[in-house]
Amino acid sequence: MASKERRYELQQDRKGMVWDLLLYVPTVTALVLIGVKMWFGANQSWAYLLIFLGTFFFLIGFNRITKTRLMLFPASPVSLEVAKDRVRIGLRSGATVDVVKDIRFFSEVGGKTIALTGIDASGQKQQYIFHQGQFKDGTAYKDAKNWLEVYR
Repeated sequence: MASKERRYELQQDRKGMVWDLLLYVPTVTALVLIGVKMWFGANQSWAYLLIFLGTFFFLIGFNRITKTRLMLFPASPVSLEVAKDRVRIGLRSGATVDVVKDIRFFSEVGGKTIALTGIDASGQKQQYIFHQGQFKDGTAYKDAKNWLEVYR
């Protein structure tokens, strides 16, 4: 590895997982319960919408927790290597993805999540989300964020 690149090993973000559970579980529960109540009431049209939204938020929360926070899927990133001409993502399956074209970096206003998009060597679009808790410490997260700034 040359001096002009950085490698970061990612870890499970259990603290972030708890926050996501505290956000998604009450939201999904409330939407579904209100939808069920309306289903047996006079507003069945609203019940469809609320149950759809509950299902939609459940799927989003499930994917966020299992793929990005706990890194359980084979396509979950477990390492990040940043260089000037490419970004290499190591996946849980053991495969690596080199994002080499149209690389874009995004950071949320709160500063605890970063996103990376681009096209890999085979021409497929790739998108990845990284949370601050997945890095060894806050310093590693800030360092990765600084290295990715060139792709903003």
